[in-house]
Amino acid sequence: MRNRLKIFSGTAHPSLAKDICDYLDLPLSKLQSQKFSNDNTFIKIEENVRQCDCFVVQSSCPPVNDGLIELFIIMDALMRASARSITVVMPYFAYSRSDKKDQPRIAITAKLMANLLQTAGASRVITMDLHAEQIQGFFDIPVDQLQAAPVHGAYFKEIGLKDVVAVAPDAGSAKRTRLFAHQLRVPLAILDKRRGDNDDTSEVLHLIGDVDGKNAIIYDDEISTGGSMLNVMEALQANGARKIYGAVTHGILCGNAVEGFRDSSIEALVLTDTVPIPEEKRISKIRVLSVARLFGEAIRRINDGTSISALFTL
Repeated sequence: MRNRLKIFSGTAHPSLAKDICDYLDLPLSKLQSQKFSNDNTFIKIEENVRQCDCFVVQSSCPPVNDGLIELFIIMDALMRASARSITVVMPYFAYSRSDKKDQPRIAITAKLMANLLQTAGASRVITMDLHAEQIQGFFDIPVDQLQAAPVHGAYFKEIGLKDVVAVAPDAGSAKRTRLFAHQLRVPLAILDKRRGDNDDTSEVLHLIGDVDGKNAIIYDDEISTGGSMLNVMEALQANGARKIYGAVTHGILCGNAVEGFRDSSIEALVLTDTVPIPEEKRISKIRVLSVARLFGEAIRRINDGTSISALFTL
Protein backbone atom coordinates (compact mmCIF):
# COMPACT_ATOMS: atom_id res chain seq x y z
CA MET A 1 0.00 0.00 0.00
CA ARG A 2 2.78 2.47 0.90
CA ASN A 3 4.15 2.41 -2.65
CA ARG A 4 0.85 4.07 -3.63
CA LEU A 5 1.26 6.84 -1.05
CA LYS A 6 2.76 10.08 -2.34
CA ILE A 7 3.18 13.38 -0.51
CA PHE A 8 3.52 16.64 -2.41
CA SER A 9 4.16 20.13 -1.15
CA GLY A 10 3.21 23.53 -2.47
CA THR A 11 5.44 26.50 -1.81
CA ALA A 12 3.57 27.68 1.31
CA HIS A 13 5.25 25.48 3.93
CA PRO A 14 7.74 23.01 2.40
CA SER A 15 9.64 22.49 5.67
CA LEU A 16 6.54 21.03 7.36
CA ALA A 17 5.97 18.73 4.38
CA LYS A 18 9.59 17.53 4.65
CA ASP A 19 9.20 16.89 8.39
CA ILE A 20 6.03 14.88 7.73
CA CYS A 21 7.89 12.81 5.13
CA ASP A 22 10.79 12.27 7.54
CA TYR A 23 8.34 10.95 10.15
CA LEU A 24 6.86 8.55 7.57
CA ASP A 25 10.31 7.64 6.19
CA LEU A 26 9.16 8.58 2.69
CA PRO A 27 10.68 10.89 0.08
CA LEU A 28 8.85 14.10 -0.77
CA SER A 29 7.30 13.57 -4.20
CA LYS A 30 8.47 15.82 -7.00
CA LEU A 31 6.61 18.62 -8.72
CA GLN A 32 7.63 21.74 -10.57
CA SER A 33 6.05 25.04 -9.54
CA GLN A 34 6.87 28.33 -11.21
CA LYS A 35 5.35 31.61 -12.28
CA PHE A 36 5.42 32.92 -15.81
CA SER A 37 6.21 36.56 -16.52
CA ASN A 38 2.46 37.26 -16.70
CA ASP A 39 2.11 36.06 -13.06
CA ASN A 40 0.32 32.84 -14.06
CA THR A 41 1.25 29.74 -12.06
CA PHE A 42 2.57 26.62 -13.81
CA ILE A 43 2.57 23.19 -12.16
CA LYS A 44 3.99 19.94 -13.47
CA ILE A 45 3.89 16.63 -11.57
CA GLU A 46 7.30 15.05 -12.16
CA GLU A 47 6.53 11.41 -11.34
CA ASN A 48 3.90 8.79 -12.03
CA VAL A 49 0.84 9.10 -9.78
CA ARG A 50 -1.59 6.81 -11.59
CA GLN A 51 -3.81 5.04 -9.02
CA CYS A 52 -1.82 6.60 -6.15
CA ASP A 53 -3.18 8.13 -2.96
CA CYS A 54 -1.77 11.66 -3.07
CA PHE A 55 -1.51 14.07 -0.13
CA VAL A 56 -0.83 17.75 -0.83
CA VAL A 57 0.58 19.82 2.05
CA GLN A 58 -0.34 23.48 1.68
CA SER A 59 -1.05 25.68 4.68
CA SER A 60 -2.73 29.08 4.36
CA CYS A 61 -0.01 31.64 4.95
CA PRO A 62 0.87 34.86 3.09
CA PRO A 63 0.44 35.29 0.22
CA VAL A 64 -2.76 33.38 1.05
CA ASN A 65 -4.58 33.69 -2.27
CA ASP A 66 -1.50 32.80 -4.33
CA GLY A 67 -1.08 29.67 -2.23
CA LEU A 68 -4.69 28.66 -2.73
CA ILE A 69 -4.50 29.02 -6.52
CA GLU A 70 -1.27 27.00 -6.52
CA LEU A 71 -3.02 24.30 -4.47
CA PHE A 72 -5.98 24.15 -6.87
CA ILE A 73 -3.64 23.81 -9.85
CA ILE A 74 -1.63 21.04 -8.14
CA MET A 75 -4.87 19.18 -7.44
CA ASP A 76 -6.04 19.58 -11.03
CA ALA A 77 -2.70 18.28 -12.32
CA LEU A 78 -2.93 15.25 -10.02
CA MET A 79 -6.52 14.54 -11.05
CA ARG A 80 -5.62 14.72 -14.74
CA ALA A 81 -2.66 12.39 -14.07
CA SER A 82 -5.13 9.76 -12.77
CA ALA A 83 -4.38 9.95 -9.05
CA ARG A 84 -6.70 7.60 -7.17
CA SER A 85 -7.37 10.09 -4.36
CA ILE A 86 -6.27 13.61 -3.42
CA THR A 87 -6.14 14.58 0.26
CA VAL A 88 -5.53 18.23 1.06
CA VAL A 89 -3.36 18.67 4.16
CA MET A 90 -4.12 22.26 5.20
CA PRO A 91 -2.90 22.69 8.80
CA TYR A 92 -4.19 26.27 8.90
CA PHE A 93 -7.48 26.53 7.01
CA ALA A 94 -7.90 29.69 4.95
CA TYR A 95 -10.76 32.08 5.77
CA SER A 96 -11.88 30.02 8.76
CA ARG A 97 -13.00 33.16 10.60
CA SER A 98 -15.52 33.88 7.81
CA ASP A 99 -17.84 31.05 8.86
CA LYS A 100 -21.17 32.92 9.17
CA LYS A 101 -23.05 35.92 7.87
CA ASP A 102 -22.82 38.19 10.91
CA GLN A 103 -22.94 41.45 8.92
CA PRO A 104 -25.13 42.54 5.99
CA ARG A 105 -24.02 41.71 2.45
CA ILE A 106 -20.87 39.72 3.26
CA ALA A 107 -19.62 36.36 2.01
CA ILE A 108 -19.39 33.13 4.01
CA THR A 109 -15.91 32.57 2.65
CA ALA A 110 -15.19 29.38 4.60
CA LYS A 111 -18.11 27.73 2.80
CA LEU A 112 -16.79 29.03 -0.52
CA MET A 113 -13.41 27.49 0.34
CA ALA A 114 -15.10 24.13 0.95
CA ASN A 115 -16.84 24.35 -2.43
CA LEU A 116 -13.63 25.28 -4.25
CA LEU A 117 -11.60 22.46 -2.67
CA GLN A 118 -14.23 19.88 -3.60
CA THR A 119 -14.60 21.24 -7.14
CA ALA A 120 -10.81 21.12 -7.59
CA GLY A 121 -10.88 17.40 -6.76
CA ALA A 122 -10.26 16.95 -3.04
CA SER A 123 -11.23 13.52 -1.71
CA ARG A 124 -10.54 14.47 1.90
CA VAL A 125 -9.17 17.35 4.00
CA ILE A 126 -6.90 17.17 7.04
CA THR A 127 -6.61 20.33 9.10
CA MET A 128 -5.95 21.45 12.68
CA ASP A 129 -7.98 23.51 15.17
CA LEU A 130 -10.54 25.15 12.93
CA HIS A 131 -11.67 28.52 14.24
CA ALA A 132 -15.24 27.21 14.06
CA GLU A 133 -15.84 23.45 14.16
CA GLN A 134 -19.03 23.74 12.09
CA ILE A 135 -16.83 24.37 9.05
CA GLN A 136 -16.50 20.58 8.82
CA GLY A 137 -20.19 20.56 7.91
CA PHE A 138 -19.55 22.85 4.94
CA PHE A 139 -17.97 19.86 3.15
CA ASP A 140 -19.54 16.82 1.53
CA ILE A 141 -16.26 14.90 1.88
CA PRO A 142 -14.48 13.70 5.06
CA VAL A 143 -12.72 16.40 7.10
CA ASP A 144 -10.31 15.33 9.84
CA GLN A 145 -9.65 18.11 12.34
CA LEU A 146 -6.57 17.35 14.40
CA GLN A 147 -6.02 19.16 17.68
CA ALA A 148 -2.86 20.80 19.00
CA ALA A 149 -3.86 20.38 22.66
CA PRO A 150 -1.82 17.17 23.11
CA VAL A 151 1.28 18.90 21.70
CA HIS A 152 0.86 21.95 23.92
CA GLY A 153 -0.04 19.78 26.89
CA ALA A 154 3.14 17.72 26.53
CA TYR A 155 5.23 20.92 26.47
CA PHE A 156 3.77 22.36 29.67
CA LYS A 157 4.03 19.00 31.44
CA GLU A 158 7.70 18.85 30.47
CA ILE A 159 8.53 22.28 31.93
CA GLY A 160 6.82 21.28 35.17
CA LEU A 161 4.64 24.35 35.66
CA LYS A 162 2.66 24.28 38.94
CA ASP A 163 -0.53 25.98 40.16
CA VAL A 164 -1.85 26.29 36.62
CA VAL A 165 -5.20 27.48 35.30
CA ALA A 166 -6.11 27.20 31.61
CA VAL A 167 -7.81 30.34 30.32
CA ALA A 168 -10.25 30.51 27.41
CA PRO A 169 -9.99 34.05 25.97
CA ASP A 170 -13.69 34.02 25.01
CA ALA A 171 -16.75 31.78 25.21
CA GLY A 172 -16.15 30.42 21.71
CA SER A 173 -12.78 29.01 22.83
CA ALA A 174 -14.15 27.28 25.93
CA LYS A 175 -14.55 23.81 24.40
CA ARG A 176 -11.05 23.83 22.91
CA THR A 177 -9.52 25.13 26.15
CA ARG A 178 -11.42 22.55 28.20
CA LEU A 179 -9.63 19.80 26.23
CA PHE A 180 -6.29 21.49 26.93
CA ALA A 181 -7.17 21.79 30.63
CA HIS A 182 -8.04 18.08 30.65
CA GLN A 183 -4.61 17.30 29.18
CA LEU A 184 -2.95 19.07 32.13
CA ARG A 185 -5.57 18.12 34.76
CA VAL A 186 -6.00 21.80 35.72
CA PRO A 187 -9.03 24.08 36.26
CA LEU A 188 -10.57 26.25 33.55
CA ALA A 189 -11.31 29.98 33.51
CA ILE A 190 -13.29 31.79 30.80
CA LEU A 191 -13.22 35.44 29.78
CA ASP A 192 -16.24 37.25 28.37
CA LYS A 193 -14.85 39.27 25.47
CA ARG A 194 -16.47 41.61 22.99
CA ARG A 195 -14.77 41.86 19.57
CA GLY A 196 -14.85 44.98 17.39
CA ASP A 197 -15.97 44.98 13.76
CA ASN A 198 -13.29 43.89 11.26
CA ASP A 199 -10.39 45.56 13.11
CA ASP A 200 -8.97 42.84 15.42
CA THR A 201 -9.84 44.90 18.50
CA SER A 202 -11.57 43.48 21.56
CA GLU A 203 -12.72 44.39 25.06
CA VAL A 204 -12.69 42.06 28.07
CA LEU A 205 -15.90 42.38 30.11
CA HIS A 206 -15.93 39.62 32.75
CA LEU A 207 -13.82 36.74 34.12
CA ILE A 208 -15.44 33.45 35.09
CA GLY A 209 -13.12 31.39 37.32
CA ASP A 210 -10.25 31.91 39.75
CA VAL A 211 -6.80 32.99 38.55
CA ASP A 212 -5.58 34.68 41.75
CA GLY A 213 -2.04 33.53 42.58
CA LYS A 214 -2.00 31.02 39.70
CA ASN A 215 0.08 30.60 36.58
CA ALA A 216 -2.35 31.27 33.73
CA ILE A 217 -2.08 29.73 30.25
CA ILE A 218 -4.20 31.54 27.66
CA TYR A 219 -5.22 28.93 25.09
CA ASP A 220 -6.43 29.94 21.61
CA ASP A 221 -6.54 28.70 18.04
CA GLU A 222 -5.02 31.72 16.30
CA ILE A 223 -3.06 34.87 17.03
CA SER A 224 -2.84 37.60 14.41
CA THR A 225 -2.11 41.13 15.67
CA GLY A 226 -1.96 39.95 19.29
CA GLY A 227 -4.14 42.77 20.57
CA SER A 228 -6.80 40.46 21.99
CA MET A 229 -4.28 38.37 23.94
CA LEU A 230 -2.60 41.45 25.36
CA ASN A 231 -6.02 42.65 26.56
CA VAL A 232 -6.65 39.25 28.14
CA MET A 233 -3.26 39.45 29.87
CA GLU A 234 -4.19 42.80 31.41
CA ALA A 235 -7.46 41.37 32.72
CA LEU A 236 -5.69 38.35 34.22
CA GLN A 237 -3.07 40.53 35.90
CA ALA A 238 -5.82 42.73 37.33
CA ASN A 239 -7.36 39.57 38.83
CA GLY A 240 -4.14 38.45 40.51
CA ALA A 241 -2.58 36.01 38.03
CA ARG A 242 1.07 35.32 38.86
CA LYS A 243 2.75 34.43 35.55
CA ILE A 244 1.02 34.38 32.17
CA TYR A 245 1.76 32.12 29.21
CA GLY A 246 0.16 31.92 25.79
CA ALA A 247 -0.45 28.65 23.94
CA VAL A 248 -1.72 29.13 20.39
CA THR A 249 -2.02 26.75 17.44
CA HIS A 250 -1.67 29.13 14.48
CA GLY A 251 0.94 31.87 14.93
CA ILE A 252 0.02 34.31 12.17
CA LEU A 253 1.72 37.26 13.97
CA CYS A 254 0.58 40.15 11.77
CA GLY A 255 1.66 43.78 12.01
CA ASN A 256 3.42 44.66 15.26
CA ALA A 257 2.46 41.47 17.08
CA VAL A 258 6.04 40.34 17.72
CA GLU A 259 7.05 43.75 19.09
CA GLY A 260 3.97 43.78 21.30
CA PHE A 261 4.89 40.48 22.91
CA ARG A 262 8.57 41.39 23.18
CA ASP A 263 7.59 44.41 25.28
CA SER A 264 4.91 42.60 27.29
CA SER A 265 5.14 40.70 30.58
CA ILE A 266 4.23 37.36 29.00
CA GLU A 267 6.55 34.55 30.10
CA ALA A 268 6.35 32.63 26.82
CA LEU A 269 4.17 32.41 23.72
CA VAL A 270 4.07 28.77 22.64
CA LEU A 271 3.06 28.28 18.99
CA THR A 272 3.02 25.37 16.58
CA ASP A 273 4.43 25.21 13.05
CA THR A 274 1.09 24.92 11.22
CA VAL A 275 2.32 28.05 9.44
CA PRO A 276 5.99 28.95 8.98
CA ILE A 277 7.41 31.22 11.69
CA PRO A 278 10.32 33.16 10.13
CA GLU A 279 13.53 33.48 12.10
CA GLU A 280 13.09 37.23 12.54
CA LYS A 281 9.85 36.55 14.46
CA ARG A 282 11.35 33.88 16.73
CA ILE A 283 12.17 36.16 19.63
CA SER A 284 13.25 34.66 22.95
CA LYS A 285 9.69 34.63 24.30
CA ILE A 286 8.37 32.58 21.36
CA ARG A 287 8.58 28.78 21.32
CA VAL A 288 7.58 26.77 18.24
CA LEU A 289 6.39 23.15 18.57
CA SER A 290 6.24 20.71 15.67
CA VAL A 291 2.95 19.14 14.56
CA ALA A 292 4.61 17.03 11.84
CA ARG A 293 4.27 13.82 13.85
CA LEU A 294 0.51 14.31 14.29
CA PHE A 295 -0.04 14.98 10.60
CA GLY A 296 2.30 12.18 9.58
CA GLU A 297 0.48 9.71 11.80
CA ALA A 298 -2.89 10.85 10.44
CA ILE A 299 -1.64 10.31 6.89
CA ARG A 300 -0.28 6.88 7.77
CA ARG A 301 -3.54 5.78 9.36
CA ILE A 302 -5.66 7.07 6.48
CA ASN A 303 -3.43 5.26 4.01
CA ASP A 304 -3.56 2.05 6.06
CA GLY A 305 -7.32 2.29 6.56
CA THR A 306 -7.08 2.44 10.36
CA SER A 307 -8.73 4.80 12.83
CA ILE A 308 -7.33 8.27 13.43
CA SER A 309 -9.83 9.28 16.13
CA ALA A 310 -7.27 8.55 18.85
CA LEU A 311 -5.11 11.39 17.51
CA PHE A 312 -7.79 13.93 18.40
CA THR A 313 -7.19 13.43 22.13
CA LEU A 314 -3.77 11.73 22.16
